Amino acid sequence: MESIVKKRIQQVRKGDQDAFGEIVELFKDRVYHVCFRMLGNRHEAEDIAQEAFIRAYTNIHTFDIDRKFSTWLFRIATNLCIDRIRKKKPDYYLDAEVSGTDGLTMYSQVETDGPLPEEEVESMELQESIQKEISRLPDKYRSVIVLKYIEELSLKEISEILELPIGTVKTRIHRGREALRKQLRSI
Repeated sequence: MESIVKKRIQQVRKGDQDAFGEIVELFKDRVYHVCFRMLGNRHEAEDIAQEAFIRAYTNIHTFDIDRKFSTWLFRIATNLCIDRIRKKKPDYYLDAEVSGTDGLTMYSQVETDGPLPEEEVESMELQESIQKEISRLPDKYRSVIVLKYIEELSLKEISEILELPIGTVKTRIHRGREALRKQLRSI
């Protein structure tokens, strides 16, 4: 096999890229396994194995033809793995299976800033209940409650929209809240 590899290396040096493809086919599994054993991660092992072949191709002119190619290639792969380990910050692949679980991936471990789905459902249900109870308020209270708490308008703006004195708006907001509170107690 070593004589075939040396012939292919000579062809690569003459510019035959397909010859290097044959070299890759011969060594890809072994290089991957070396990388995987060092890194313990399938994705990283694939990346580093690919990088090792790229480095070997770009530096093929420095290879000593009297030495064993596989040793040189594995040295490149090993050095790349060592570099990755040194530089490595803990990085996790979200689609990687969590060890000790049955098909569970890291996606399930990612924290979100937002509420949990159950909390969102509860919130939506509560909002629907409140909206239903607001719609049951008398018109004079419903309008000020909607403008104040849903549209978030100021007392002055509500006063202008409804053409009511600010004191009346305050009174209706207070009475509307009290009526709404009584209705929501029954829920």
